[in-house]
Amino acid sequence: MNKKNFKTELRFTEVYQQFLNSHTAIREANCLKAQYPDYFSEIRDNDLFAGRINHGLVGFSIDEWGSTAFGYYCRFEEIEKTLNEFDYAQEEEKEIRTMMKFWEKEDTSKKLRSAYPDEMKKWLPSDDWMNSSGIAFPLYRLTGGNIDNDKLLQLGIPGLKRELESKLKTADSERKGFYEGALIALDVLIDVAKHYAAQAKYFAEEAQGKSRKTELRKISDTLEMITVSKPKTLREAIQLFWLYSLISDIRNHGRMDVYLGDFLANDLHTGTQTKLEALQLLQSLWQLMADRDTVVHGRIIVGGKGRRNETNADEFALLAMEATRTVHEIEPQLSLRIYKGMDERLYEKALDVISEGRTYPIIYNDDVNIPSVISAFEFSPIEAEQYVPYGCGEYILEHQSFGTPSGVINLLKALEVTLHNGVDPITREISGLQFGQFEDFNTFDELLIAYKKQVEFFVDLMAQQEELEYRIAGESAPFLFASILYDNCIEKGAGLFQGGIRYLGGTLETYGNTNTADSLIAIKKIIYESNKITKEELLNALDNNFEENEDLRKELLNQPKYGNDNDEADSMLVQVHEHVCNYVRDQKNKTNLHSYLVVIINNSANTLMGHTTSASADGRLSGTFMNNGNAPAGGMDKEGVTAMLNSIVKPRNSIHAGGVQNMKFSRKMFTENRAELKALLKTYFEKGGQQAMITVVNKNDLENAMKEPEKYHNLFVRVGGFSARFVELSEDVQKDILSRTLY
Repeated sequence: MNKKNFKTELRFTEVYQQFLNSHTAIREANCLKAQYPDYFSEIRDNDLFAGRINHGLVGFSIDEWGSTAFGYYCRFEEIEKTLNEFDYAQEEEKEIRTMMKFWEKEDTSKKLRSAYPDEMKKWLPSDDWMNSSGIAFPLYRLTGGNIDNDKLLQLGIPGLKRELESKLKTADSERKGFYEGALIALDVLIDVAKHYAAQAKYFAEEAQGKSRKTELRKISDTLEMITVSKPKTLREAIQLFWLYSLISDIRNHGRMDVYLGDFLANDLHTGTQTKLEALQLLQSLWQLMADRDTVVHGRIIVGGKGRRNETNADEFALLAMEATRTVHEIEPQLSLRIYKGMDERLYEKALDVISEGRTYPIIYNDDVNIPSVISAFEFSPIEAEQYVPYGCGEYILEHQSFGTPSGVINLLKALEVTLHNGVDPITREISGLQFGQFEDFNTFDELLIAYKKQVEFFVDLMAQQEELEYRIAGESAPFLFASILYDNCIEKGAGLFQGGIRYLGGTLETYGNTNTADSLIAIKKIIYESNKITKEELLNALDNNFEENEDLRKELLNQPKYGNDNDEADSMLVQVHEHVCNYVRDQKNKTNLHSYLVVIINNSANTLMGHTTSASADGRLSGTFMNNGNAPAGGMDKEGVTAMLNSIVKPRNSIHAGGVQNMKFSRKMFTENRAELKALLKTYFEKGGQQAMITVVNKNDLENAMKEPEKYHNLFVRVGGFSARFVELSEDVQKDILSRTLY
């Protein structure tokens, strides 16, 4: 790593101080001007579009940078690390440390933490949740925005400016500041485009090959064009879309076949592009998205109900899947919405791409999801057609709603702490409510009630935290680039979190759902029904990680498990599911949020949180991974794929904001047994299957990849709500994936 120059960070801080007491939009706009184009990096060889970003250690963003950085952020730990690694002149280091001291009070996430009421400070850990033990954790972020890219491309920068200027003419003093700030922000976008245009022109003069010179000139001409007129070609549309995504730090891209499909169709009709040339443009865009490395983001949605010019959109969707097939990367997260009556070519193409081990597209079932979105969010049917999954699979309405997952809850930890009278058996500290010793619960129902109260206490705190986060965000900034392209914000002259957005919701990530249900059914059967062991014996075994108690662990492992179409086990999972989903959903009546809903998405956090969760009554060992999403615990689905699919359709989809169904199939299923696979998936979707995230591997691929990783660079797997190269995952996450049943 080279020595860091803090010139831009220091200038950003100076500008913030200069506009500290100005209208929040004017302050934000000038801060954006201070950090851009500096935080944009150079066009690289083979790029067909300009746009790469490397955010600084102090700046402004709607999304998170680091685990606790959003809004106005300062990445304190990274700055400290840099100062320790390199020699800085005394005056220079003093200036940097003075800057850090200033941001101790002005950093948005620190403002949020300082605004916590005492009870929230007591129960919600302030340190890194990934390495902390506890039941629930706040996540400091405003993630998952999906802006109106269609409006962006239909109006272009000049059209957006005209709309804002028109509103400015009749605005009162408060809204005037919003419109003025938004116009400055668009000027910053123009500056970035011109910066890149000049760079591309310079690189063209220096380039050796004729074809590269031509491409760089096209990049330069395209960038100049989008500053003065709306896009007319697919190339221009992609360039404007991509620059706006980067400068706004929007990491999920919504229904791309809607806003780019007509451009593709027009280019093909006029002969501006051939289909191969259009594919090359998408391949370059896909690579730029992959290099952005957002890990759990980069969602592109194609297919589904509620699209205009469906024929054009379908042709783009097919081309997008071909780009995914040919660009061997883990982003973008291409997602296909399917429904009865759709063009069957899309589904067949999806299966073809998945069969090659791409893990994309992720398949979403509109015939289940649209009614579920109507029910869970209370949206109208027309609105619900515009649902989009983002990030790890949460749902919102494209450019109409926001629902950042700003909290996580470990249900298995809640049960563990309840069994120990509020004490965390790992830290030996009180980390939950105290309802009495395990011995005091005379009936299973008494234990279940105590567990539910434990969960409810922390859900209440997390909903309050979500509401508070939005309030602090709104007080800090309007988040101009996102607000310009979110419904109602321009009309109201207010930012997303300042009253501008149509639907402001929130989501809570749940972990360990299946392990909790399996643990509860085991406790019920071997203690309260059969009296095979005492409560003390069970706790001793769990606290000692089954050392010298392997027979008891086998007994627990042999109890009914979710994922085998066993009504007893599945009904317990449904009970756990219904309780947490409904209680979380009820928080909308206690807050000013339009919705607050569970997301059962589970990325690698099921493994990270497993590290700080002790052995559990389902037979799971201390410190090991918990189940992933709505899936059975690893390897516990032993009755075949039909039984597994029958189980995972039992929890209702209509009371949450998204769930993950990871499935692992052999290549043989997609090649030799394609008809049987299609019949299986068809039945699954007809019975209520919400979505399918499919990993296709050969039987021994994963084990061999752990032994010889250098031979398996392009082995892709679904981790949870995101994909990864298997060989780049940590060993414990690899073991989680290896444990999942291969069909």
